[in-house]
Amino acid sequence: MVGVSDGHTSPAPASARTRVGRPLLSLALASMMDEVHAHSGAVYLTAADEPVLEMAVMAGLPRAFAAPWERVGLSAPIPVAEAVRERRLVWVGGEQEMARRYPRIAVVLPYPFALAAVPVATSSKVYGAVFVTWPGSHPPEMTDRERDHLTAACGRLAVRLERAVEDSVSPHAEPDLLASAQVGGAAGTLGTVEAARMVARLPYGLCSLDLHGRISFANTAAAELIGVPASQLLGSQLWAAAPWLNDPVYEDRYRAALLSQHSTSFVALRPPGDWLSFRLYPSTTGLSVRVSRARAVAELSRAGPPSEDAPSRLVTISQVLSLAGALTEAVGVQDVVQLVADEVVPAAGSQAVVMLGSRAGRLHVLGHRGYPDARVVERFDGLPLTEPTPGTHALNTGVPAFFDSREELERLYPMRHATPDGFAAWAYLPLIASSRPVGTCVLAYAEPHPFPADERAVLTSLGGLIAQALERAVLYDAKHQLAHGLQAALLPHTLPSLPGIAAAARYLPATQGMDIGGDFYDLVPVAGLAAAVIGDVQGHNVTAAGLMGQIRTAVRAYTTVGQRPEEVMCSTNRLLIDLGAELFASCLYLGLDPERGRAVMARAGHPPPLLRRPDGRVRVLDLAGGPLLGIESSAVYPTTEVELAPGSVLVLYTDGLIESPGVDIEDALAELGRQLAEAGDRPLDELADDLVRRSAAARERIDDVALLLLRADG
Repeated sequence: MVGVSDGHTSPAPASARTRVGRPLLSLALASMMDEVHAHSGAVYLTAADEPVLEMAVMAGLPRAFAAPWERVGLSAPIPVAEAVRERRLVWVGGEQEMARRYPRIAVVLPYPFALAAVPVATSSKVYGAVFVTWPGSHPPEMTDRERDHLTAACGRLAVRLERAVEDSVSPHAEPDLLASAQVGGAAGTLGTVEAARMVARLPYGLCSLDLHGRISFANTAAAELIGVPASQLLGSQLWAAAPWLNDPVYEDRYRAALLSQHSTSFVALRPPGDWLSFRLYPSTTGLSVRVSRARAVAELSRAGPPSEDAPSRLVTISQVLSLAGALTEAVGVQDVVQLVADEVVPAAGSQAVVMLGSRAGRLHVLGHRGYPDARVVERFDGLPLTEPTPGTHALNTGVPAFFDSREELERLYPMRHATPDGFAAWAYLPLIASSRPVGTCVLAYAEPHPFPADERAVLTSLGGLIAQALERAVLYDAKHQLAHGLQAALLPHTLPSLPGIAAAARYLPATQGMDIGGDFYDLVPVAGLAAAVIGDVQGHNVTAAGLMGQIRTAVRAYTTVGQRPEEVMCSTNRLLIDLGAELFASCLYLGLDPERGRAVMARAGHPPPLLRRPDGRVRVLDLAGGPLLGIESSAVYPTTEVELAPGSVLVLYTDGLIESPGVDIEDALAELGRQLAEAGDRPLDELADDLVRRSAAARERIDDVALLLLRADG
């Protein structure tokens, strides 16, 4: 059990309400861990003026284990943030579940352990969250007792925090709780001396490590095997005890042992050719390490000894891995900006961020977060890259710049006197991808902020990761704009006004592929009559879109010269075959005569349209038809005449509106008919939006969706 000393307090009258003692958080956390037999945990508090959780105290393990998450955004996909957002207990039963649900944590801590995160909240306010962890031996499900106790304990903590706020006592960070190594027996007794003699006689090395990995005891054999005198080993961390052990891989084994509470091991090469085996046996008070000569190793698991330039602290690697995992989720430029604001800004301890890029020799503000007045940032948009500003200098030179205070910034860039932004320290990180600068990331701090060498190294590394994400995002946005521009050019910008016919249309590209597809629709006026067409070319890529444009143009041309519906279909079919395209197309063509209230339809492998009669009844039109366009040059396409009474609604659509994995096509058509019957009297634009919104297939968007609605006005 971890003990925490309460500060000296004055006695209070018995009638007075119980006041919050100190340290409140440490005592509550230690009690929770003890009751549920957890071996580590932490308390987070919400920040006063930011959507951020800040770690206030950690127990059972060094804080370095949770360094990437000391300060996290409320929107971050990690258990404590989710517990606060949803105000519920979040349980993660093991390594595989962690990898599936929270890959960012699993990348940094790929060890077997169980975790529960619980909100600290009253009915009216959330104060933070608590997480506790168990060794990998914990069952995959938590017990009712554990759940009930943690929930109740966090509820009591929330009430005490509420009282503290009412008493104008602000909760604050407290010293972390680490169990002290327990010493058995009195120093100098015969048993202790004999135990030391016994350990000294053993033929293999023994070391004792505290929770920070520091060596608190080493026998003679351990010192001889490692090659460092015992006096120099004491107080040093095992992986830093000798140059050949200075590799994050070995620290990772220590972390794995402590977090999972399972014994772990590794083999290391002591130059010039001696292999040593290290076996780590953890407990909640530290680790015991057995050191011995390893058996002959036939193949090396690593290429050679670690580089002298390799980072020696795994916490740096942890931060980079966590944020790299976050940045892989970014798609567009604004996604990158948002993720940097949600993930990098809290981790770096800054309060605002600006992302800068360049275009045509000028600075371009890609996005920003945390600035109360957006004009402060946006006035730099369009600034020539030749202007002497820290943002342009970092972008042009690729050299990061760190300014501890406003005075330091204004001394080098006097023009900043005229453009105050309300912040007191800045880090300008050049974003270099593919050996070229793609932008600058500016982190702003509300208070003066020193940047030690290790923090500068971490921020510079993060700049490289942000740059790669930004480069991908810029390419994605360019492709996205190209796709939408091409799609917009190939589809009608507006539908023509026709006497006696009202129309509305919708198009949604598939979410898989290039956001561009082969679905099309058109409405063509012809000498008092009209023609409507809807079709679907295979695929959702540039090839499909190009072929779709040719088919739509051909249909328009054949309609304009006066061909009948069956002739239009035959002519388009022969054209598609003559083009030598390897893609096929479905099509539905309607010749409309609103004055006579008739429609003549020809179908080429396309889903049947739906007709809603004026009385609200809906039926699927089972039309005669021919094969898909582009298959058989001699194919014929018979026509069907359908009555269009005033108030009738025709629904023409592509299969992306109704086809969804696991859903029978007949059931999907029946559901579409039911929706049409219920909402068919609404204005066509509202009806089109409603049909698309309520379609399960349209929500999943595995395929493109085109929808054309026609109403006979009479």
